[in-house]
Amino acid sequence: MSGTLYVVATPIGNLEDITLRALRILREVDQIACEDTRQTRKLLDRHGISKPLVSYHEHNEHARAGELLRELEAGKNIAVVSDAGTPLIADPGYRLVAQARAHGVTVSPIPGPSALVSALSASGLATDSFFFGGFLPAKTTQRRKTLEQMKGYPATLVFYEAPHRILETLEDIGEVLGPRRVTVARELTKIHEEFLSGEVSQLRAALAQRPSIKGEITLMIGKSDSPAGDLMPMEAAFDRLLEAGMPRMEAMKTVARERGLSKREVYEKLAEKK
Repeated sequence: MSGTLYVVATPIGNLEDITLRALRILREVDQIACEDTRQTRKLLDRHGISKPLVSYHEHNEHARAGELLRELEAGKNIAVVSDAGTPLIADPGYRLVAQARAHGVTVSPIPGPSALVSALSASGLATDSFFFGGFLPAKTTQRRKTLEQMKGYPATLVFYEAPHRILETLEDIGEVLGPRRVTVARELTKIHEEFLSGEVSQLRAALAQRPSIKGEITLMIGKSDSPAGDLMPMEAAFDRLLEAGMPRMEAMKTVARERGLSKREVYEKLAEKK
């Protein structure tokens, strides 16, 4: 009889954020597959758990999945964990879970922390509908293309982002999606936990003033205030952007982009109204 593969969520920062069931499973399994054995060892040592660890990450996933599957089919119970949060959510593990299910091995989720859910719950943005896109592309062209594809999504958009790319990403959001409200959650559950919210250009300007930006970031983009075909009057939209602190020329470009017009056309129409 085959064993069970447990997908165990672990803390995203504070080591106290782990369920009683997760601790019990980690004590009972025969082996724990983890991204970084050093990182997982810190958690296990904190809770007095001693178990054999095997590395399982994106660089060895193909070969290691087969090895772990054979162990499971031989009757061993194995827990798979990521460095932080729920495994498989923008982390390795898919190949192992897919193969285990294909071979009739029981896969049991042990729920717990997730940066995605934690950030969204405290963001102040709409949570009735959201889209999680993992990490945005690192290159500007692909990143803007991805954002363009999501322009009409009637949902809060959630991504993970690297601190050294956050300013570029916020700039792209402003250019592609317009003056959306954005929340940046940084270092969740850690000592320097921080939530920053505001219109995207304001938030970017605030972060640009810092000597450096560090930590793990969850980026959330609010729903569009102006559904296609139901945009507010041009002058009102322009004035709103100015009141939010956006530079005049940038506000003009944003209004033009939302309406499919050139910047000159917007300038002339606003001049007429003035």
